[in-house]
Amino acid sequence: MTVEPSTLIAILAMASATALTRLGGLLILRFVTLSPRSKRLLDAIPPAVLAAVVAPTAFAAGIAEAVGCLVTAMAATRLPMLPSAAIGAVTVAIARAGGL
Repeated sequence: MTVEPSTLIAILAMASATALTRLGGLLILRFVTLSPRSKRLLDAIPPAVLAAVVAPTAFAAGIAEAVGCLVTAMAATRLPMLPSAAIGAVTVAIARAGGL
């Protein structure tokens, strides 16, 4: 397996941008006091991102995927994003095994 230098540079640049963005946000929030409204706004971002990632699948795929998206959305109201996505993936697998 070979990796072109331009591909490797692009991957490293994207990883650096992601890391700097996350660290920058943490550093800035360390010195800022958030109002309750701002806190609620920031808490709403992960479910919104999950919905944006999952919604196209619900409309473009079959019944099993739509059921998995619904279960993921329901789980996301009570659980963090990663467990919610995992529950949705397991639901799709079970639905497909069941013939949906």
